[in-house]
Amino acid sequence: QLQLVESGGGLVQPGGSLRLSCAASGFTLDYYTIGWFRQAPGKEREGVSFINSSDGSTYYADSVKGRFTISRDNAKNTVFLQMNSLKPEDTAVYYCAATYTIVLPTRRDEYDYWGQGTQVTVSS
Repeated sequence: QLQLVESGGGLVQPGGSLRLSCAASGFTLDYYTIGWFRQAPGKEREGVSFINSSDGSTYYADSVKGRFTISRDNAKNTVFLQMNSLKPEDTAVYYCAATYTIVLPTRRDEYDYWGQGTQVTVSS
């Protein structure tokens, strides 16, 4: 059974850091492009960061550029999202998603497999 499981969320003060993990089971991530999305209360789910399966190319939303870093460890079948300089507006449930492609789609309807999400709260 193909599954994605996020972890690493929590409560952090503004300016702090968190590292989210997205672990895959039931399939290998090598041939999948992975995206991180987030959804704040009352808002639509938005794309945050993406990494493709072919050459590791990445894409970041303007709101997180320079603060977040996406990476993948295919040996561990895991993708990470390092989040630094966190702001209250980063508060949301964060989801990872996978799609079988070598390119770098950024729309949520282009992703086929989703994790259950992990809550990130940035507050003093």
